[in-house]
Amino acid sequence: MKHIPRKRFGQHFLSDPAIIDAIVRAIDPRPGQAMVEIGPGLAALTQPLVERLGRLTVIELDRDLAARLRAHPQLEVVESDVLQVDFSRLHPSQPAAPIRVCGNLPYNISTPILFHLLPFAAHIEDQHFMLQKEVIDRMVARPATAAYGRLSVMLQWRYAMENVLFVPPEAFEPPPRVDSAVVRMVPRAGAAPVDADLLSELVQVAFSQRRKLLRHTLGKWLEQRGFAGCFDLQRRAEEVPVDEYLALAQQA
Repeated sequence: MKHIPRKRFGQHFLSDPAIIDAIVRAIDPRPGQAMVEIGPGLAALTQPLVERLGRLTVIELDRDLAARLRAHPQLEVVESDVLQVDFSRLHPSQPAAPIRVCGNLPYNISTPILFHLLPFAAHIEDQHFMLQKEVIDRMVARPATAAYGRLSVMLQWRYAMENVLFVPPEAFEPPPRVDSAVVRMVPRAGAAPVDADLLSELVQVAFSQRRKLLRHTLGKWLEQRGFAGCFDLQRRAEEVPVDEYLALAQQA
């Protein structure tokens, strides 16, 4: 029975064999590695991955798709909303071993998924995700560019990231109305020790009115916190490098 893509789950199924092969080569799965795929859908990536790995854990919310996947003898199926999954407990038999994570993320909730994974970075070896190209442009953006913002700062704090592959709409069924891409995310071993919630709040305030100088936004926030340090507020949020936001979060 053919599965009809569901709009509420943001389902667009990868169908181009050449693109699938390129993604698998970028991930480079090896036998015995612990890997988790988010949103396996119709198993376009799942099958070539599990052939190389031997075993694969998949997270699928759609009950019909989850039932199909359970028929595969090499898959462990977690039927759940990925935003409710504790990635530190997916492989209880090897709690100290890092996991690899991949997936064609639902575009309507891709940013919440990326933020949900942040606290688990210490448990993860790397992440490869298909996302809307515009989102990846923001993730890897450099300071003083239009794409640089809260997502750039929060993710660059914790990961080294690389846009590894462009994916056109026609590679999917049904085709999305946007271009896609694949990003590689490798957790930084020496990430600055900052409070993630504080950093998130700080950066959100800074970029809340990105056309204004920071003294109008972040300056007031720092003043309310009794900040007595030194920070140049005569700049716009997009002009401040990631390391300066991290240093400020450690002082605030």
